Amino acid sequence: MPDSVAAIVDKYNREQGYIVSILQDIQEEQHYLPRAALQEVSKLLAVPMSQVYAVASFYKTLSLVPRGKHVIQVCTGTACHVRGAARIVDKLERDLNVQRGRTTFDKRFTLEEVRCVGACAMGPVVVVDKDTHGNVNLDNVDNVIKKYD
Repeated sequence: MPDSVAAIVDKYNREQGYIVSILQDIQEEQHYLPRAALQEVSKLLAVPMSQVYAVASFYKTLSLVPRGKHVIQVCTGTACHVRGAARIVDKLERDLNVQRGRTTFDKRFTLEEVRCVGACAMGPVVVVDKDTHGNVNLDNVDNVIKKYD
């Protein structure tokens, strides 16, 4: 892993101002930010580990615990909520055997609730990785998730 971390840091010319982008790239590769990777970033950017950790723990999109290969985000903002988003989250919890905010045992999926994805007209909205699925309901949510098996 240190070689891949070094390659990512080098991609940003070892500039401290790119720390968020560096951490995002590491997470994209590792599905989370392992402690060893954070230590390597600290060393390569010559910034204190406490600063790297502060950035890594501040942003909700960054994770210090292993995440699934696919991240499922169910929008529970007002427009999605009134159209049944809570029932979709409940169904996914049951079907995937995972609690919201957690990762499945096989590390395939992480299930998250998010407050708004900015696609209110399409609600309820489920985002899997970078794919946005609109007008999701109890009848079609299984088809959405099957695409990522």
